[in-house]
Amino acid sequence: MSEETAVDLDVNSAIAAIEKVTDGFATGLHARFSAVLDLPGELANLRNSMATTSTSPLFLCFAVVLVVALTAGTFLVLARQMTIWNPASAGWRRFGLRAAAMGVALAAGVVAARLLTPPGPPLRTLRLWAVVTVVVFVVFYLTRVILTASRRPEFRHRSLHMLALSHDLSIIIGWATIGVALVATLQIWGAGPGLRDLTRTVLMAIPSYLLLAGVVWRHKRTMAAAVAGPRPRSNWRSRLSRFWPAIVIGFLVITFISSQTALTLGAPLPGSAVIVTVLMLLLTPHLDAMIRNWARRKLQAPDVSIPTAAGRQTVRFAILIAAVSMLGVLWATPLALALGFELRSVTRDAFGIALIALLAAFLWNVIGTVTERATIVASPTPGGGELGVPRSRLGTIVPLISAVGKSSILAVALLSILVSQGVNVWPLITGLSVFGLAIGFGSQTLVKDVVSGLFFLIDDAFRFGEYIETSGAKGTVEKISIRSVSLRNSRGSIATVPYGQIGKIQNFSRDWAIEKFSFRVAFETDVELVRRLFKKIGQDIAADPELAPDLIETFKSKGIGDVEDGTLIIKASFTAKPGKQSMIRRAALMAVQNAFRENGIKAVPKPMTADAGPGESG
Repeated sequence: MSEETAVDLDVNSAIAAIEKVTDGFATGLHARFSAVLDLPGELANLRNSMATTSTSPLFLCFAVVLVVALTAGTFLVLARQMTIWNPASAGWRRFGLRAAAMGVALAAGVVAARLLTPPGPPLRTLRLWAVVTVVVFVVFYLTRVILTASRRPEFRHRSLHMLALSHDLSIIIGWATIGVALVATLQIWGAGPGLRDLTRTVLMAIPSYLLLAGVVWRHKRTMAAAVAGPRPRSNWRSRLSRFWPAIVIGFLVITFISSQTALTLGAPLPGSAVIVTVLMLLLTPHLDAMIRNWARRKLQAPDVSIPTAAGRQTVRFAILIAAVSMLGVLWATPLALALGFELRSVTRDAFGIALIALLAAFLWNVIGTVTERATIVASPTPGGGELGVPRSRLGTIVPLISAVGKSSILAVALLSILVSQGVNVWPLITGLSVFGLAIGFGSQTLVKDVVSGLFFLIDDAFRFGEYIETSGAKGTVEKISIRSVSLRNSRGSIATVPYGQIGKIQNFSRDWAIEKFSFRVAFETDVELVRRLFKKIGQDIAADPELAPDLIETFKSKGIGDVEDGTLIIKASFTAKPGKQSMIRRAALMAVQNAFRENGIKAVPKPMTADAGPGESG
């Protein structure tokens, strides 16, 4: 078979599939309109069905209201009493008490349903509404817990916004749950498709989507803040938070169209999908924030092992995968089945991809946990890495190793996913190898920078937070990459210096710093008096609680260093921790000035000399 013939067959198959779907959609749409037009007959059949069981519609409504009120009242009374008995209960204990109250309320509703009606459709209806009542309370409780647990206590106004969002969500969930229960009740009594379609679409779907879109728009700032998370924030998370309300509304439009399309094609989505989607779209960011806070509490604890801490971090990624999978099951699966797709192989492949992604996420978090703990050990003081508080050698090398390790995990995970999908990755690996060789031969400067940087790090020439001077720039080491180092000078500008162009390095932040002074005084000055004054200044500085921790050798006189133009040059010095000498220097100079003034010692300015020009005296 020629290539052109194969292409024609594929095109014809695609056209036939499109025509089949179009015909099915048109047929289903006509059937839906016909069923709606037959509503009077369906209502008559519903009354006849209820009459066969000797059930009055008025009595059934009264029984439903009674069962719902009894179930809800039992739960509220028990929850209030348990709160009074255990006012300090919190966490899992509080959750257990609420679960027990819900179980007792459900049992009370089921028993009341059995006492009110005999077995059959009436009993199943009352039991359904008892279960729905408990489910509503469960969803209300989980929604409130997730929203309140993800807020930050120091922001009271944000907490109030979270409570308002929880209240609005409760209204939507209650409305959607009532709609689902009505559709299920109609199915129990054998109602026709027109009546069920009208209830599902007009009474449940359209109001639920409109209310949800209104809540998203009203609380867009609260939702954006929840997605953004605490500061500092990455750029991609900040952008996602700005567009998140629009993304949610767009997804609502897509899901509404998908649900109506599936219903028209004869594969209606369950009504519970609407409620689950509402909860997932609006609660997933808050659930992620809650789990992030839970994982961060144990990340730095020394009694928690690294695999355990990494597993806590991986839970966030697992929830993301679960959310995506649930959305696919709720919305894509029925629609794909209606279109005739084979889902077994797709499910198997998706499961394999999810396992690879989870393993990669766990290894990624292991490296991140090790890096953070090593950084804490390497920088025990707050603000490690700032000027004057440099990191240790471990704190400098570990971030680079972490970046290389994470990049390797990401590359291996992507290749593994391609292999699991049957893609031949050897041409890709070979192409990358050839590309790497081309870079190696064609970019000698790049290779020189990388190799030079490797030897600089091995020699421990500089670290994060240290003040260094190279042949082309000087400043505080703020960033170390594979091929360059970034230095921030005293004016705030950053100089990026490739390792191959650094040359000689002067490090001003290692071990100690010696500050030397030269004072010009009159020739007849009492040198012994100056020595005693300097000794007293050194003792005062050593006794200062703010300066003493940074002082290694106190301020003292070095005697007469030189004699110039009939003046004495008296030397002095002190030794301090690197980066901490400025405050000690200022204190010493102020003390010397006061001591000279009080003891009548006069400093002599250095004579100014200049070459005499034409017509000027020397």
